[in-house]
Amino acid sequence: MKKKKIIPVILVILVIGIAGGFYGYKEFNRKNESLSDATPALNIKSTELINEFAADEKAANTKYLGKVVQVSGIIKKIDKDEKGFYTVVLGDTSSMSSVRCSVDSLFTKDITSMKPYSSIFMKGICTGYMPDDLGIGADVILNRCVPVKN
Repeated sequence: MKKKKIIPVILVILVIGIAGGFYGYKEFNRKNESLSDATPALNIKSTELINEFAADEKAANTKYLGKVVQVSGIIKKIDKDEKGFYTVVLGDTSSMSSVRCSVDSLFTKDITSMKPYSSIFMKGICTGYMPDDLGIGADVILNRCVPVKN
């Protein structure tokens, strides 16, 4: 009698384990959707975005954090890290503050053709604000950025 009760319990545990493993595998290997087709919640100039965070970080966080934002501005510089990922730095060239756009790796080819001091539109997800400890400048961070064709 005990064997008849144990077998269904083992089967249920096995099915739950397989389903959980399959779900975990799918989530681990899930790819982020490209923001190229996403509609931005807000369109703003890079200098205005920086000024809003500098004036009232809490209000700006409420307005921008976690949202797709389209930013226009002048390219101050383009950084490439040791892994080959690009960051486009936008803002007023005379200011230490900037908007740092970490570029989606699918759009690396588009970034390599860009030149500093040219105008650009970038779309990305706002993930925060990093003020400088000395008060010299600050950075607004956008992730998974894609260049916007106009």
